[in-house]
Amino acid sequence: MVEITGHPVYSCKNCRNIVALRDDIISKDFVAKSGKGYMFARGMNMAIGAKEDKQLISGYFSIAPIFCTKCDEEMGWTYIKAYDAPQKYKEGKYVFETVKLLKEY
Repeated sequence: MVEITGHPVYSCKNCRNIVALRDDIISKDFVAKSGKGYMFARGMNMAIGAKEDKQLISGYFSIAPIFCTKCDEEMGWTYIKAYDAPQKYKEGKYVFETVKLLKEY
């Protein structure tokens, strides 16, 4: 498990396991299952589930759910592949549902 001190971080709201750094936020304008989502360049302390092809608001993608490695809470998803050229920048990025995150300092 990765531990970071001195930097603002986002943790799993359920168990406080650190899953992302504030500095890695790309966008706060995503729609997730439970409402708002944040896209991050990187994530940590996560397990990646089985990928699936899915039509989302912005296009057709291969995505996989991401889970907290400490408590198994589903946190959001990662983009494996974007089938539409303008969306390629999302590949390898992570979207976390904000209701599952706790911002800590």
